[in-house]
Amino acid sequence: MIQGSGLPVFPGVAIGNGVVYRKAQRQAAVSSGDPKQEQEKFNEACATAKAQLSALYEKAVKELGAEKAAIVEVQMLMLEDLDYLEAVAAEIAAGTPAATAASECGEGIAQVFAGLDDAYMQARAADIRDVSQRVADILCGADGFRLPEGEFLLIAEDLAPSETIQLPRERILAFITRQGSSSSHTAILARTLNIPSLVQANISLEDAQNAHIVAVDGFTGNWYIDPDAETTAMLQKKKEEAAAGRAALEAYRGRKSVTKSGKQILLCANIGSPEDAELAMKGDAEGVGLMRSEFLYLGRDSLPTEEELFTAYRKVAEIMQGRPVVIRTLDIGADKQADYLGLDKEENPALGLRGLRICLTREDIFRPQLRAIYRASAYGSLSMMFPMVASPWELRQAKALCMDIRRELIAEGHPVGEVPIGVMVETPAAAVLAEQLALEADFFSVGTNDLTQYTLAVDRQNANLGKFYDPYHPAVMSLLGHIAKCAKAAGIWAGICGELGADPKLTETFIKMGYTELSMAPGRILETRKLVCESEV
Repeated sequence: MIQGSGLPVFPGVAIGNGVVYRKAQRQAAVSSGDPKQEQEKFNEACATAKAQLSALYEKAVKELGAEKAAIVEVQMLMLEDLDYLEAVAAEIAAGTPAATAASECGEGIAQVFAGLDDAYMQARAADIRDVSQRVADILCGADGFRLPEGEFLLIAEDLAPSETIQLPRERILAFITRQGSSSSHTAILARTLNIPSLVQANISLEDAQNAHIVAVDGFTGNWYIDPDAETTAMLQKKKEEAAAGRAALEAYRGRKSVTKSGKQILLCANIGSPEDAELAMKGDAEGVGLMRSEFLYLGRDSLPTEEELFTAYRKVAEIMQGRPVVIRTLDIGADKQADYLGLDKEENPALGLRGLRICLTREDIFRPQLRAIYRASAYGSLSMMFPMVASPWELRQAKALCMDIRRELIAEGHPVGEVPIGVMVETPAAAVLAEQLALEADFFSVGTNDLTQYTLAVDRQNANLGKFYDPYHPAVMSLLGHIAKCAKAAGIWAGICGELGADPKLTETFIKMGYTELSMAPGRILETRKLVCESEV
């Protein structure tokens, strides 16, 4: 038996056939000797790559929802990037084979991105490599990797975005990757599929290749190659207990989330699209606590129209059948970029022009979204909240525009419902000024991911800083308590919509603090409801 560990990103136990995923094997690049012909070959390969990615996108939308499919859309746009296309054309003109030029130019741009300080830009290096290698593979007639029949655990150095989406999700028991982070594409997919997963695992691909059986314990972060009888029995028991636990959770479907002392907690879902709203209903969510509306803006080459936004919001409202839906207004910036907005490149976009800051400086972006939300409010129970608020004047200015638009729509004859306006508390400034903001807002929803990174000055996407990113840090907990206290004093509700909303170690703590809403991935609703119903608080 060989064993080791990694960073667990989704709990559970898997035991079975281990398959080592390796990149496609390409033939050596051969040039025709004619730069014009090589350029034509490259153009054709780009067209083929676009067609492949388009098919992947459709598959991703059906299986994973629009939010995850946006990963592929971004890659499709990269095939139109002039910096890349012009660099390849110059190399080909100089006599370089098309396949070599496609690969080397992609790698050169990827290295530039990987060397930047911003974690989002660093992450884009994987996308650039993925796209450029796809084109090179097409040009070299790469022999794609073939997966075996039946179920298996997948072990890899790392997985590119398009690779994760192509995999047969119904047959994968677990992921183990040597690289990656808790926010990597593999980790995101694992959480979407509810399968155990480890990243940054100290596993040898050679050992895994020669294994008969591979096992993963997503609770502890341990992996095993050819586990002995005692270890197998332990893991099997753990697996059965986990399955029994999931089955037992069904008893909580349809129940109110009420503590033994009678405190009712609203358990909601985080979504990114109307398709995700269907998952929220399947997960028995009591509403939507966070609709990340920026995903309606990503993967496009132009702003969505008011009608497009209205249609999406209306659909979510109708799917949720009267349950409350909180829409976060556009939070472009930081780790989510849209080139068509024409925003300046920033040294540190996480601290730059993002969220409400963009909207307050670009009414051409903000007004259509607000009109769409107010129009959709006639079809359900909609609220909106503003991201990246740091000062009361920002909230007041945004609210004033909302009131103008509401009056404007009523004058035009549109049916408009009541739309409560809240603040997404994610900056330390907003947390410290919660008492003042509570006088202006209808509710608070805390984005714990950003609140933690800004409070601790730790980039949450930087894998090298993992041990410094501590969501349980006393400073973070102190701010969370202060936010809830201020909300209660002002008579407004407060919720949690960040990762901590589904953290079982904090469920009771949040209830004690005074939070009355928790929002999370749809698959975590029932387990959290069980904790709420069993709480003595």
